Amino acid sequence: MKTQHDLIKVCERIQGRGYPAYKDCRGEYICEGGYVLSIDHVQGDPFAAPSDVSIRVKNTFEKSSYETDYRRIALEDTLLRIFYETIKNDPYKGKGSGKSGTIYLSRPQQEILERSACHIDEKEITIRMHIGFPANGRRVLSNELVKILFDYLPEKILNSLIADNLSTKNLERVHRALSLADDQHAVREEMKKRGLVAFIANDSILPRKSGVSQLPMLNAIPFLSPESLSVEIPVPHRKKIAGMGIKKGITLIIGGGYHGKSTLLEGLERGVYNHISGDGREFVLCDSSAVKSRAEDGRSIENDNIEAFINHLPNHKKTNAFSSEDASGSTSQAAGVCEALEADSKVLLFDEDTSAANFMVRDPLMQMVVHPNQEPITPLVYRIRQLYEQEDVSTILVAGSSGAFFEQADLIIQMARYIPMDVTSRAKEMALAYPDLCSPERKLDHKPFYTDRIPLPNKFLMGERIKIKTQGLDAILLDREPLDVRLVEQLIDPEQLTTLGAMVLYAHKYLMDGKKDLSQIADELELLINKKGLRILGNRDFCRVRKQEFMAVINRYRSQKMKQKII
Repeated sequence: MKTQHDLIKVCERIQGRGYPAYKDCRGEYICEGGYVLSIDHVQGDPFAAPSDVSIRVKNTFEKSSYETDYRRIALEDTLLRIFYETIKNDPYKGKGSGKSGTIYLSRPQQEILERSACHIDEKEITIRMHIGFPANGRRVLSNELVKILFDYLPEKILNSLIADNLSTKNLERVHRALSLADDQHAVREEMKKRGLVAFIANDSILPRKSGVSQLPMLNAIPFLSPESLSVEIPVPHRKKIAGMGIKKGITLIIGGGYHGKSTLLEGLERGVYNHISGDGREFVLCDSSAVKSRAEDGRSIENDNIEAFINHLPNHKKTNAFSSEDASGSTSQAAGVCEALEADSKVLLFDEDTSAANFMVRDPLMQMVVHPNQEPITPLVYRIRQLYEQEDVSTILVAGSSGAFFEQADLIIQMARYIPMDVTSRAKEMALAYPDLCSPERKLDHKPFYTDRIPLPNKFLMGERIKIKTQGLDAILLDREPLDVRLVEQLIDPEQLTTLGAMVLYAHKYLMDGKKDLSQIADELELLINKKGLRILGNRDFCRVRKQEFMAVINRYRSQKMKQKII
């Protein structure tokens, strides 16, 4: 393998030449610090996307710190944060045009996600970054590149990624992250044993700093479990953690406006991911398959079986194989629920503020005025018990304006000034005075809640030059066709959208055969990523997504055709 001195000689030779001369730098080089520098891709000009560079250093961390997946991910996440902050706090100050000298690195937020930007195995730690190769106009400034690669970066690499070189502060940070990962894993395992779908530790900080920040709110009221719902869970490093446990079944969260109902649900919504120390939601944990359901007016639906919720439409359109290019609020939410079950979700989260009112409830007066035979919608309130008993799917639902779910609920939590109270007995007793509020408007049968569907391969997506672009957390563009994901609320990082776009292309190229159903394809793709890593998807910055989000994206891709699986 070539050495850094070979690269320096190349840089001396190409100084002042046209920008394409930088392509001579591609390759792997052993550096004086003992690590390998790899220039994987060189940008076409100084204004193009920066060049891809990776660093491989010997793994000097104890095997116990990465031998389990959850510890490995926590270590990768922490080292990436340390390296990012090192670069951010002391940015390279060079000269040049365009993106010259700019260093881009994946930036983790409050959640802990597996990322392609940092990978650890028994032998090596790999960091991937992007560097704007310096230029004067369109002429190579390779002497500046030498300064970046061999004057600026080495100290940061060695002090961020070598265990013995970590500062006391950063070493403590690593130990804290690993201890937290152990405790979070222990709580999630204990939740399964105790039949809990959610756990919120006492003293958690649920409110966020602002509508555009996921940092914890200052001076927020800490969470405190009511005594009747309090559980204690033993963990390896803190002896035990006390908090509120929510069991399987139907849970209702009620209360006045601005008392913290939606804030609690939002904490659970993001509780499918682990959070970093200091976030305030370190032990706000929800079943990892939980899906937030909401209305999505205008979304496309392809061959969904929504018959359990919507039937006998006035145009005689079939609802056991329903398709639409412009779904209403109620049909989109019905499809979302059915698709979540198809994706093996065992917990559904609802907030009445973002749900279609007619999908959720129908009050007795409306039932009297509009006869059931004229209403194609069977509201959730009449199916919610069947969802649990027939499909083992639990529900956590925020309701502030209707008591229609009281009779169906197993647990009713009232948020009062941000503190939860168990009001199940009192609410159910009061509901006895309103016997017609929840009585079914028609005799309900046990219809299937979904039918497995087989996605058909799209030859267009099998091409070699399909471009993936993303727009924040709003959309994925597959060769300019927009895929709207604004309302897939559990997507929390732009790199997840890049990952999902690449997963869609990979599935069409290699997995879709017109025989496997969508759930099988999602499982197969997840196994491949587990075995070979996120890099099988390509050379971009990727981070982990759940099966539920992958299937949600396929379901919202308007060019995707589906056929129902015949059993």
